[in-house]
Amino acid sequence: MNSVMFVVEIIAAFASVVLIERSLKAEGVIAWVAMATILANIVTAKSTVILGFDTTLGTALFASVFLATDVLFEKYGKELARKAVYVGLISSAALIVATQISIAYIPSTIDYADGAMRTLFGLNLRISLASIAMYFIANMADIFVFEKIRDKTGEGKLWLRNNVATILCNCLENFGFVSLAFIGIYDIQTVVGIAISTSILEMIAAVCDTPFLYLAKRNNGHIPHKTLGTEESIHPSAG
Repeated sequence: MNSVMFVVEIIAAFASVVLIERSLKAEGVIAWVAMATILANIVTAKSTVILGFDTTLGTALFASVFLATDVLFEKYGKELARKAVYVGLISSAALIVATQISIAYIPSTIDYADGAMRTLFGLNLRISLASIAMYFIANMADIFVFEKIRDKTGEGKLWLRNNVATILCNCLENFGFVSLAFIGIYDIQTVVGIAISTSILEMIAAVCDTPFLYLAKRNNGHIPHKTLGTEESIHPSAG
């Protein structure tokens, strides 16, 4: 059941990026990055088993952020891809601040949510700090690697730069995140196991996102890289 849900979640998340870009262009994709990072930082507190691997939730959502930044790079340029990463960073920081303020309040006698919120967001503070750090490092690294491969190969071999950059930086993110978030909570063997299993799932997700990146690039309104960074490149005029 979990494996089926994982496949459905990947398809839904990746398709959402493509559909949002088609309807709302760059602004919509940046909004998706903000939303996906917030949701991923919440659900990643839960561990589960997918395809026989112990892993944390949020894999599909985090993978969709890599797809979103690759779409932005391909269609709107490096600066908007980097801007999306910063927006995700700010969103994650806002989540941490808001949740820590909420659990600092003394609950009333009729409150029923305080205990659950403290359990989730008390633990989630460390997880969120680890996630926000590795999110920023890995996604900036993804843009860097993606650009370097594109400079070497030109417009062709989109599949190559997408898969190499995404897989490499996903592994970086997973091992860094799991180490920062769970050392001291789980034993080292469990931590390494989670990192490896999550990386394998991320690799599967990275391969699966390639067709969606091609679909997004084929959408109407492709923006030539030479016009990037201008208002016209985000909202091309008719004709």
